[in-house]
Amino acid sequence: MSKVPLTARGAEALREELKRLKAQRPEISAAIATAREHGDIKENAEYHAAKEQQGLAEARIRDIEAKLSNAQIIEVDKINAGGRVVFGATVHLANIDSGVETTYRLVGEDEADIKSGLLSIASPIARALVGKEAGDVVEVITPSGQQSYEITDVEYV
Repeated sequence: MSKVPLTARGAEALREELKRLKAQRPEISAAIATAREHGDIKENAEYHAAKEQQGLAEARIRDIEAKLSNAQIIEVDKINAGGRVVFGATVHLANIDSGVETTYRLVGEDEADIKSGLLSIASPIARALVGKEAGDVVEVITPSGQQSYEITDVEYV
């Protein structure tokens, strides 16, 4: 498996989720045991729901453990990219057509949350930004058509 890029914040969030999921194991086991006591498990909805919850939790635990074991943690504040846009950088953009300004931080796929300004490094916008620097104009094909953005600033925080 190839390395999974993560910011230090993203890796810590995954560790916290893993800790929380592992802490839920006894609760899920108890729910399964309680549901078993209600009789025939073939038609026991509580039992099947608890088993499904257990399966989902265990799958997520395996997924997180795999990602953390293959993680390449990038400490953004220690990057010296010479003003270029790289993984972990915070990029300030101005839409050339509308003048609307937005700010994104380029993060790994697990960390991405567009509403919070966390943009997946695999997204079309991020791919267009990588390697560019403040003052550059990038053209991006989005679902709503081609957009032009000017990079107004690049930070490493």
